[in-house]
Amino acid sequence: MNGTRLIAAIVILAVSLCASAQKATPTRIEKIAGSGGSLIVRIFEPPNNTTESRAGILLIHGGGWNSGDASWMDSDAAPYASLGMLALSLDYRLSDGSTVTPFDALADVRAVIRWMRAESRRLRIDPTKIAVLGESAGAHLAAAAAVISEPYGSDISAKPNLLILSSPAVSVAQLKSFQKLSGGPAQAASLSPDLHIGGNLPPTLVLQGEKDSVNPAEGVITFCQRMVANNNICVLKLYKDVGHMFVRNLRKQDDYSSIDQDISRQASEASVSFLRALGFLK
Repeated sequence: MNGTRLIAAIVILAVSLCASAQKATPTRIEKIAGSGGSLIVRIFEPPNNTTESRAGILLIHGGGWNSGDASWMDSDAAPYASLGMLALSLDYRLSDGSTVTPFDALADVRAVIRWMRAESRRLRIDPTKIAVLGESAGAHLAAAAAVISEPYGSDISAKPNLLILSSPAVSVAQLKSFQKLSGGPAQAASLSPDLHIGGNLPPTLVLQGEKDSVNPAEGVITFCQRMVANNNICVLKLYKDVGHMFVRNLRKQDDYSSIDQDISRQASEASVSFLRALGFLK
């Protein structure tokens, strides 16, 4: 890896993060067909209007599977676009505990990945270089898209080529709130990524707070260990003394005003390094 290039990329990312924290708006918004109706996709184009294909990155917001929207990822998407990737986020269906479940959200994520591949020529992305980045519940959906077999076939794969998982919910079989949303213990187990790991899975970077009480580190460590045991790449970055999404307020881990900005920056830098090492960034 070229050290000068990496330093330059990190500087660009840091500057972009500062700018995007103030305002980040997508280049355009598109509607695509999903199994439950139209899906909104927010698209951030790189600043250089090139005809060359580039890697794509799909960002999936958290929110406990029942809250949030695609705009939550705007400030994360813009920096990746500034580095030359086509960055997208989506409004997946939110669970209501009855008519909409995390199964529907996963179907929406897969629909967008398939759309990215089907429209790769128009979008000018390499269909073999589609990364998916998820936060918390969004990281669960990202991991599930890679790990869990689909109940139906398709000519176009919905498996990501690379994963970046931040504070991921990868062990959800025993999570009561997830059981309620998904329909019961059996359904929750069928959607728990840690229980379905096999071989030939995408390289994965996991960014985890050591003191996370929402998605505890123990389950994340087990997930990564099982990935490696099945001859997959799983790199775990465990950050000491911070909780969910790197908060310092360990008693109230949804207090995102207490996010440790230095650790958050380190995690962003680790993501850039991972993407570069695997050829998703030049």
